[in-house]
Amino acid sequence: MTKETPEFDSFSAKVAQAVARIAVAREAAIPALYDLTAQRLLRLACTITRNQHDAEDVLQTVMVRMAWKPEPMLEAERPWSYLLQCVRNEALLVLRKRKSSRLVVGITDLLTQVSVDDAARKESHCSVWLAMRELPAEQAEVVVLRIWEQMKFSEIGEVLGLPLATVASRYRYALKRLAGSLRPQNVEVIREQK
Repeated sequence: MTKETPEFDSFSAKVAQAVARIAVAREAAIPALYDLTAQRLLRLACTITRNQHDAEDVLQTVMVRMAWKPEPMLEAERPWSYLLQCVRNEALLVLRKRKSSRLVVGITDLLTQVSVDDAARKESHCSVWLAMRELPAEQAEVVVLRIWEQMKFSEIGEVLGLPLATVASRYRYALKRLAGSLRPQNVEVIREQK
């Protein structure tokens, strides 16, 4: 067993006193325990959940549980350590629920909300963006401005500070590279009408 620091011992003693008051005053003494420990418990919960709102929910859940059923905390040899464990356990539970709910939502979306055409379209969209990442940045920005922003070459040249011929050649080279990388995946490449 490791020797605890005096600061930890001092805080642990304060928590133990607050818990002892709960044994006498019951729910009326919970606010004092909350005021004493909330900041530290919230910091731990936030560290685990990586989300302030989830951490606040964790803290509230633990405090409500302590108000409804304080006996385990009252019987704990070290109440501060017990509270830390409760917060940690609840935060880990929130993480598990978050992961499983994402999985269920993802499966539900695939099974009930996304048609085959939508799924194929999303796959194609993902393939296009992956191929765009493979382009040099100066070519990719021209493609984005031309296709998604529907800008004319002259407007793109103005935005990028480039001559019209440079913009047009970057666009042409980008489309050639995209066609080459997307064709093996059977993704349609939209060709611009002249």
